[in-house]
Amino acid sequence: MSDGIFIGGGGESYAIQQHLLLDKANRHGLVAGATGTGKTVTLQIMAEGFADAGVPVFLSDVKGDLSGLAKSGSPDFKLHEPFMKRAETIGLDLQYDTFPVTFWDLFGEQGHPIRATVAEMGPLLLSRLMELTDVQEGVLNVAFRVADEEGLPLLDLKDLQSLLVWVGQNAKALSLQYGNISTSSVGAIQRQLLVLENQGGTALFGEPALELADLMRTDADGRGQINILAADKLMGSPRLYATFLLWLLSELFEEMPEVGNPDKPKLVFFFDEAHLLFEDAPKALIEKVEQVARLIRSKGVGVYFITQNPADVPDDILSQLGNRIQHALRAFTAKDRKELKLAAQTYRDNPAFDTAEAIQEVGTGEAVTSLLDPKGIPGIVERTLIRPPSSQLGPITLDERKAVMSASPMAGKYDTAIDRESAAEILAARATAAAEAAEKAEAEEEKAELELREFKKARRYDAPKAGRSTSRRRTVKDESFGGAVASVVIKELKGTTGRRIVRGILGGLFKGR
Repeated sequence: MSDGIFIGGGGESYAIQQHLLLDKANRHGLVAGATGTGKTVTLQIMAEGFADAGVPVFLSDVKGDLSGLAKSGSPDFKLHEPFMKRAETIGLDLQYDTFPVTFWDLFGEQGHPIRATVAEMGPLLLSRLMELTDVQEGVLNVAFRVADEEGLPLLDLKDLQSLLVWVGQNAKALSLQYGNISTSSVGAIQRQLLVLENQGGTALFGEPALELADLMRTDADGRGQINILAADKLMGSPRLYATFLLWLLSELFEEMPEVGNPDKPKLVFFFDEAHLLFEDAPKALIEKVEQVARLIRSKGVGVYFITQNPADVPDDILSQLGNRIQHALRAFTAKDRKELKLAAQTYRDNPAFDTAEAIQEVGTGEAVTSLLDPKGIPGIVERTLIRPPSSQLGPITLDERKAVMSASPMAGKYDTAIDRESAAEILAARATAAAEAAEKAEAEEEKAELELREFKKARRYDAPKAGRSTSRRRTVKDESFGGAVASVVIKELKGTTGRRIVRGILGGLFKGR
C-alpha cells in the first residue's frame, strides 16, 4: 500500500504524478465540473484507490454507471487502447481489477434495503424533508418531546402519524406546557407526511435500521468495501435523497469516536449532486452541515462533495475542502464568467498558466487539481490527466448485480422489515383500554341506577300502613333512613365522585409516564 492515491499526471507533459495523500484524505475535498467532463470517472478511480488502501467508501450512483466497480475492466473494451496510451503517458502500469462492492437501495430493488427510524432522523431533518414552516417545525419538536416523555418509540411513519393525532386531541393541555399547538399546524404536517409517503418515504423509515459498522467493512484481503447507493430512482425525489445522505453523515458524526489525525481515513463519504443539499436550505441546516464538515474529520471521516460548480457549496464549507479536482467549466454568460473567476481564485496560483483559462480549456478526462502536500498546505494548481479506472467503465447487467447481492454478507440481514410494538401500537392499546373502561363504567352506572330504582320500589311496598303513632314514627324514621341512603348514592354519582370515576377512565388513555 502506498502513502497516497494516484489521481493522474500533471505538468506540461503530464509527467508530475498527482497523489491524494491518505493521511490528508480526511480533510475533505471537492470534485467539480460541467456535465460530461469526467466527474464520474474521477469518482470511480478515487473509490478504487481508497478501497485498495483498505479504506471503506460510501457513494451514491446517480446514473447507474458506478456499478462497474464490481467488475474488472477488460482489453475487449472499446476504450482499451486509449486507456493504455493514457496510462503510458502518465507513467501508470494499468492493471484491470474488480473491487469489493455492496449495493444498497432505499427502495430495496437494486440493492439491500437501507432504513432509518423516525427518531434517528429527528425533527430538524424531517422538517427539511417535508418543507415545514417554522411554526410547523415547532409543533413537530413538541411531538418528539412528548414521545420521549411518554415512552413512545418512533420507528416508522405510522408511529409519527398516530402521535400527531394524539397531540392534536390534547393540543389544549399541551399548549399550557409547550406553547400554542394549533390543530391546523398538526393537519399541515399530516398532509406533508402523505406527500412523503407518495414519494416513497415509507421505505426509508422502519427497522431493521442500518448499522453503521456494516458500511465500514473490509474484505478478506484487507481492501475497503465500496458501498454503492442506487440513486437513479431516488433522484426523482431530490429532497429525500439529500436529506437521507445528510442523516447518514450526521449519524457518522454522532456515533464514531475521536481518532485525531489517522494515517488513513476510517471511511470516505462522497456526496454526489451536492447542490441539492444546499438549495433553499434553512440557515439552521447549513450551520449543521458546516459543523459536521468541520468536526467529522477528527473522527477519521473524509467528505467529498461532487457538484457542477464550486459556487454550489457555501463559502464556509468550501473553505474546509482541502483536496480539489476541478474539471472543465463553461463560461457562456457574464454570470458564468464571474463564477469561473471566483472558482479560479480559490486555487494556489501556478506561474506557468492562468488558472481561469485552464479550467475552461481542459478536456474530458482532464482536470485542474490542487491536493494537500505533506504539511497540509494546498499544492500549486496543476493541469492533470486523470488516470483510467481498473474496473469496468459503465454499468454491469442486472443479473451481475443480483449475483453480487446474493454473495454479499448483507444478504438477508435487512431484506425483511420488522414491525415491533412502537408508538402506533401503544397509543392504539391505550385507546382500546380506555374504551373498555368507559363501557365498564357505563354498565356499572346503569346497574347502580337499576338497583336504586329497585330499592326505592321495594321500600314503597314494604312500608307499613298508617295506624298507631309508634308505627307511624318508626315508618317515618325508616323512610328517612332509606331516603338518605338514596340521596347519598344519587349525590355521589352526580357529584365529585362521579367526575373522579370519569377522569380515572379517560386518564387511562393518556397514562404513560
